[in-house]
Parts: sequence; C-alpha cells; structure tokens
Amino acid sequence: MDVKLSIDGKEIELNQFATKIFSGIIAGAVSSLRGVKKDWREVQIVVNAIDKQG
Repeated sequence: MDVKLSIDGKEIELNQFATKIFSGIIAGAVSSLRGVKKDWREVQIVVNAIDKQG
C-alpha cells in the first residue's frame, strides 16, 4: 500500500514502518465497515482540528 500524509499542505515523509502502521490501521477500519466492498482501491480521509478555545 502507498500512504501519503500532508499536514496544512506540507507533505510529511513516512518511513516503511509508519507506512505499514497507517495502512494497516486504515485498511482494517475501512474493511470492517458495512457497505464497503472488499476490493476497494482508494481511501481518502480528511481530519480537521477543532478550535478548543471557545
């Protein structure tokens, strides 16, 4: 699997260990969701920080 991580538009380089960890976690979570086909090809996840001052 190929994993790309960018934070605030800056791409973060991942070593082989980090790539394996991220891909395993994401693939496991996505594969367990109802309605997701077993032969999925791509997953996109966007996480936005919530401003906790307020």
